[in-house]
Amino acid sequence: MLAAFARGEDIHASTAAAIYGVPLDQVTPQQRRVAKTTNFAISYGVTGYGLSERTELTQQEADAFIQTYFRTYPRIQEYIDETRALAQKQGYVETLLGRRRYFPELGTQAAAQHSVREQAYRMAINAPIQGTAADILKVAMRDLWHRLADRGLRSRMILQVHDELVLEVPEEELPAVAPLVRETMEGAYQLRAPLKVDAKVGRNWLDMTPL
Repeated sequence: MLAAFARGEDIHASTAAAIYGVPLDQVTPQQRRVAKTTNFAISYGVTGYGLSERTELTQQEADAFIQTYFRTYPRIQEYIDETRALAQKQGYVETLLGRRRYFPELGTQAAAQHSVREQAYRMAINAPIQGTAADILKVAMRDLWHRLADRGLRSRMILQVHDELVLEVPEEELPAVAPLVRETMEGAYQLRAPLKVDAKVGRNWLDMTPL
């Protein structure tokens, strides 16, 4: 998976190619959808039943897909197992930048309830992933604010939407601001999987074209 990121491949299509054993250019839209759903849902502890509910797969097919997924990417299973154990042992997990998410329910009588315990584990597995993404975006926002100000630009960040930043940019500043935003966001934090940024421009959010 890291190699696919390094090659700049569509990670969901790459996952589908690896799981289904087909060339990347022969992955079907349906296969990519299944792989995309699994890539996102695996950190929530998706089961065969859950995957079948989200895709066109039967539960038997979904069970087989998840088993193949973990055989193909064994480090993901290791991460899940290690994170569950860590959350149980210390009562919290951390993002890469050190922000903690506590799970007191794992140390209480309520943890004896299977549903409560499993929900806490799912959140613990997901928290370092989504939490780190949120941390990185905050770093990018901080750095971009300073760089816009240091250059005396009138362009301003006006909105954050999940992993996107919306800016108001005077037309004459666009040639300078677009590469600055891309460089700042892609360089916010060094990961083994390179950060990639897609930039779009338009007079409103509906009419946007890629840069």
